[in-house]
Amino acid sequence: MVSTPARERLNSGRQYLPTPPTPTPSPNQYLLPLTAQVNSQDHLEVGGCDVPELVQRFGTPLYILDEETLRTACRQYRQAFERYYPGESLVIYASKAWNCLAVCAIAASEGLGLDVVSGGELHTALQAGVKPELIYLHGNNKSVEELQLAIASNCTIVVDNWLELKTLVELAHPVSILLRLTPGIECHTHEYIRTGHLDSKFGFDPDQLEPVFAFIAQQPHLNCIGLHAHIGSQIFELQPHQDLAGVMVQWFKKAAAHGLPMRELDIGGGLGICYTEADDPPSIDDWAKVICEGIVKACEEQKVPLPKIIAEPGRSLIGSACVTAYSVGSQKVVPGIRTYVTVDGGMSDNPRPITYQSVYRAVVANQMSAEASETVAIAGKHCESGDIVIKQAQLPPTQPGDIIVVLATGAYNYSMASNYNRLPRPAAVLVQAGEANVIIQRENYQDLMRHDRLPDRLVEKG
Repeated sequence: MVSTPARERLNSGRQYLPTPPTPTPSPNQYLLPLTAQVNSQDHLEVGGCDVPELVQRFGTPLYILDEETLRTACRQYRQAFERYYPGESLVIYASKAWNCLAVCAIAASEGLGLDVVSGGELHTALQAGVKPELIYLHGNNKSVEELQLAIASNCTIVVDNWLELKTLVELAHPVSILLRLTPGIECHTHEYIRTGHLDSKFGFDPDQLEPVFAFIAQQPHLNCIGLHAHIGSQIFELQPHQDLAGVMVQWFKKAAAHGLPMRELDIGGGLGICYTEADDPPSIDDWAKVICEGIVKACEEQKVPLPKIIAEPGRSLIGSACVTAYSVGSQKVVPGIRTYVTVDGGMSDNPRPITYQSVYRAVVANQMSAEASETVAIAGKHCESGDIVIKQAQLPPTQPGDIIVVLATGAYNYSMASNYNRLPRPAAVLVQAGEANVIIQRENYQDLMRHDRLPDRLVEKG
């Protein structure tokens, strides 16, 4: 069914073999969804669905989310913590990566909780049927309305600062909280996605925690059940997570000494994924093993009972489960400099290249066996010179109407999408066993004006 050259190109990101005892490859180590293959028409298939046929049915740009890959990642996280941690554990999906009804429902059906960072994400999670006791509300500037919604929903609030603490006291309702601390651990990742070092907008600094503990101990409505920290995103190193365990258990012990009923330790997420062949992230299993062993060791050294561990992966759950399909439009050749191949999307459906200088890999879905003989810039259609999806993409020669698929677009693509240049946001389909279901409807021009209002004095009288 699959020619050797096509399979080699398709699997070029799969050279990272899973480590025992994981029986299934770790999705975050793949460039493509686990179900990806090349069919007899030399087309890319995902979830048993022919990608060019999906484009004919649903148009482009199109997010294509593979249900099997997402579910596999959920199970690997949950099972790894069950395997390596002798105490209680809970994996919660960091839904800022992609929060919509279908994704929340899949995560919940796999036994995961949800990490939300706004009232909108919380409302979506509740509408998707996620149990409130499995929802954790994060954020460094929660509004009073968001706090009230969290309290009414009976979810846990991860408190970030003094103002939030005092606001919760003023609201005078019983609520379970975690405290977010800034552990002072740096990782080799992009400046904007490092959240564990001291110069960060998130969390209480270590020198604030003692007075915070003392304050909470005097508040009858605040049930402080644990601590939270997050050291960054797209991390390939394991050592920082070992360091984090020692820091958190130390503060966990100090909080308990103030009489706080500490029982949960949320160690965040941050495991990276493959965006190109050069990326080499640890497997989900390896990451969980390091976390669990680090917490157990730190608890033994500090003589602290094992807490309930909470992990909150986002990107590594959903990033590799999705690809984005585009239709090729015009081309521009600048002799001796560059060839631009233009697609019908760009920074409005994937703002990460222009925001973070993120690098992606692409394939041509309707000619998977063709030799990638050209180096081109895949350009978006927006009126912005920086709207380049991939600066140096290795592709076969393309023609208008060909289907370019950008890989690993599940995390922070739809969730950060915009209507820049008044472009409607794309549709998203969930694929599984040859079936495709729309989970996000494509916007139309009327949707763009849904919230516009035209004052009467600006309406021409004719």
